[in-house]
Amino acid sequence: MLHGSFNSFFIVNVTVENLAPCKKLVRVELDAAAVDAAFAAITKDYQKQAALPGFRPGKAPLPMVVKKYDAEIKEEAKRKLIGENYRQAIEEQKLQVVGYPDIEEVQFGRGQALQFTATIETAPEFQLPEYKGLPAQLETKTVSDADVERALELLRGQNAKFETVARPLAGGDIAVVNYTGTCDGKPISELAPTAKGLTEQTNFWVETADNGFIPGFAAQLIGAQAGEKRTVNVDFPADFVTPQLSGKKGVYEVEVVEVKEKVLPPLDEELAKKFGAENLEKLKEGVRKDLENELKYSQSKAIRAQTIRALLGRVNFELPESAVANETRNVVYDLVRQNTQRGVGRELIEKQKDEIYSHAAVSAKERVKLAFLVGRIAEQEKITVTQDDVLKRAQQLAIMYQMPFDQFIKDLQKRNGVNELYEQVLQEKVLELIEKNATISEGAPIR
Repeated sequence: MLHGSFNSFFIVNVTVENLAPCKKLVRVELDAAAVDAAFAAITKDYQKQAALPGFRPGKAPLPMVVKKYDAEIKEEAKRKLIGENYRQAIEEQKLQVVGYPDIEEVQFGRGQALQFTATIETAPEFQLPEYKGLPAQLETKTVSDADVERALELLRGQNAKFETVARPLAGGDIAVVNYTGTCDGKPISELAPTAKGLTEQTNFWVETADNGFIPGFAAQLIGAQAGEKRTVNVDFPADFVTPQLSGKKGVYEVEVVEVKEKVLPPLDEELAKKFGAENLEKLKEGVRKDLENELKYSQSKAIRAQTIRALLGRVNFELPESAVANETRNVVYDLVRQNTQRGVGRELIEKQKDEIYSHAAVSAKERVKLAFLVGRIAEQEKITVTQDDVLKRAQQLAIMYQMPFDQFIKDLQKRNGVNELYEQVLQEKVLELIEKNATISEGAPIR
């Protein structure tokens, strides 16, 4: 029995037909008496609201109300009857629906039994594999004194001074240069419109000890003095940040404007205080602790990645097509956005669309599969997510995106993103449990 906003309705018959894995056709039939009861209840509601000429509100005769509002009454009766009886049928059949149903009306009208069908996708059925004791390997590492020294040198580098010197450029120096670059005899910006900085720059700083700009560029300036001009030939790496230039050769006309020597500050109490430490010893302690936290995080990340791979490999089951399609769209969107931020042009993205989609489809299937496994494990372990858990996650994301918390919440609600946060927190809790119960041995991480 259904208890709606009007009389009680009785589902006469519900049948379920398997169309494909995770896809079913639900047929529902409701008797004519229940349909007529719904029409009567809705018509009375309209009569109470109706304002027809010559009658006080709520006093118009039912036949006149039906005549004027017949289409509206019929539409509301259909919407309510189908909506409530669909939900009741799904509940009675204990179906776990994924996404939205495709409902088609077969028969509907006054004095007739209601018949409709709903094509639905359901959660996959599978035997939950053993998720405790999943294998993972980890190389035994500790933070050494050498690691701390290297980190301290980086801190010294952050406070370095650069003094102009009247001598040839040497390793470790900074060359302040003007340059113009070409590729295949054309300005680089013709091949990569977003890479204007690679085409021409003035007073550009290049560190000779660093290949961060273009590998091999700085090395060809060693020995040059201020005012000297040189032609620099480079090979853009295959994985270069600007894909249009990957694997190509470039030619740069370079003028050295200044030679600057990098002068590091002494590792002393004064430097320690610049980083908020009481003294040099406290700075070293803080650096070691930071390095240990970084190591712990990277090890945890490695274990989690291995346990996820092991879990996914322990069971196979069909996935709902709509869930995979939706997640594929999300992955494609992320990949396109990342490529755009890297300066990849639309034309190149269009050329790579098949490759992008293929990668996205594989990734999406793994994500959807993991989500179903996480849900089942959460049920098994009675893992729940509280409102406080979701709020804490929202606060973390607001800080990460450098947004006021109130604004972040408004944006979240606007795009109905609360459920997404809920799923993130639930997955985090489940993966933490899996990680804590992993069987870890020494060795290179399992790939």
